[in-house]
Amino acid sequence: MMKKRYVNLLLAMVSASALMLGSVSVLAESDSAKTESGENAEAADEKDVSTDKENTLEDGVYTAEFDTDSSMFHVNEANDKKGKLTVKDGEMTIHVSLVSKKIVNLFAGTAEDAQKDGADIIEPTTDTVKYSDGYTEEVYGFDIPVPAIDEEFDVAILGEKGKWYDHKVSIKNPVKEDAAETADDSDKKDDDKQSKGKKLKDLKLEDGTYETEVTLTGGTGKATVESPAKVEIKDKEATATIIWSSPNYDYMIVDGEKYEPVNKDGNSTFEIPVSVFDAEMEVTADTVAMSTPHEIDYTLNFDSSSMKKADK
Repeated sequence: MMKKRYVNLLLAMVSASALMLGSVSVLAESDSAKTESGENAEAADEKDVSTDKENTLEDGVYTAEFDTDSSMFHVNEANDKKGKLTVKDGEMTIHVSLVSKKIVNLFAGTAEDAQKDGADIIEPTTDTVKYSDGYTEEVYGFDIPVPAIDEEFDVAILGEKGKWYDHKVSIKNPVKEDAAETADDSDKKDDDKQSKGKKLKDLKLEDGTYETEVTLTGGTGKATVESPAKVEIKDKEATATIIWSSPNYDYMIVDGEKYEPVNKDGNSTFEIPVSVFDAEMEVTADTVAMSTPHEIDYTLNFDSSSMKKADK
């Protein structure tokens, strides 16, 4: 009988030890899980803070891309898909010039919310844009609140017919204007170096009639001039004969002087002075091909390395 009680007591002690070890193991696992969970939460918080810092712009003015989901609602081509982003006290607003005056209002949100009482409707500004061919036009512009960079958000537009439409837009690649100006200054210095080119005296050519390759840039890119062009050198001055690909140019301006065409039939032809070779020489040409005459800025580049005496 005593032996049986001893065995039962021993079994009870073993069972109690097992229960205690099990409890310790469960508690350890629980503590480990809590620690791991806490570490993950802390890491997530740190990631969110890091992301917030990356997405936060310091106060200032930026140039930024304005993307939309519509070919009818976008930045005017004269502004290269970009608008002016202003950041002040953490609030962001982008000003964009559109393609016309057909969009009369905007709303930062959905079309449904735009029609509710008290909706904060965005009124237009009248902006003047200048195209690459020198033509200017008045269009509507808007100041749009920006909730975040690189994230789509809702913007509703109101057309001339009084109907609201939903659209998605996003702001990308903001560049602070100071940085942009620095880049522009650098480009300008490079341009200044290139613009020096060569003067006629540097070429050391005798008087006579020459031919040289000439390149035209500017405008819409549709107009061209004949190349090679004839260049007459006389009394230390160079005069080029410029023949356009169109008969619609009625005068040119070079260094502030106005030049009339030297022909009455065929494509417009001008005799103009050449002030520099191997660099961009700025000229202006007036075209009557549009509904009203327009002065368009171009550059001509005369390649001195291609100059040769013209055949007699």
